[in-house]
Amino acid sequence: MATVGRNIAAPLLFLNLIMYLIVLGFASWCLNRYINGQTNHPSFGGNGATPFFLTFSILAAVIGIASKLAGANHTRFWRNDSLAAAGSSSIVAWAVTALAMGLACKQINIGGWRGWRLRIIEAFIIILTFTQLLYVLLIHAGVFSSKYGPGYRDRDYATGQGHGHVPGTHAGEHKAGVGTTTMAV
Repeated sequence: MATVGRNIAAPLLFLNLIMYLIVLGFASWCLNRYINGQTNHPSFGGNGATPFFLTFSILAAVIGIASKLAGANHTRFWRNDSLAAAGSSSIVAWAVTALAMGLACKQINIGGWRGWRLRIIEAFIIILTFTQLLYVLLIHAGVFSSKYGPGYRDRDYATGQGHGHVPGTHAGEHKAGVGTTTMAV
């Protein structure tokens, strides 16, 4: 029954990946034009917040794409050990995307002519901030109920806890290579 969270998170992961790729492409194009001094291009424009916004947009897109690769691995295995990598990278991607959204809002607030590419990047960054937050909440839903996916409290594999003895030995028998806490004086 743990596929409830997986079935919802997987399409959102794919949507966010496509949007991050689009942001990376457009922001890279705009930053290249800005560095070359071609800000009078009809589809570019910009204002004082543009270089900062583009830098953080590229950073958010690259971290977001890397986060989606870890998320795809987690969606494939859907265990709490893959949740650690996917969860931490998605939180970092959301934080940087939220910073880029703040700069997008500042760029919109300053005003001036902004070409269609900059407006697309602004819109995608604002949308990605909310969809990435929803994705973070979905992959962490297993914390609240195991019905939604793996949580951090699952102990059903590979922990070695609760067995009471070392595998391959009889009760009370010492296995070679395993240290003990008693010392001979």
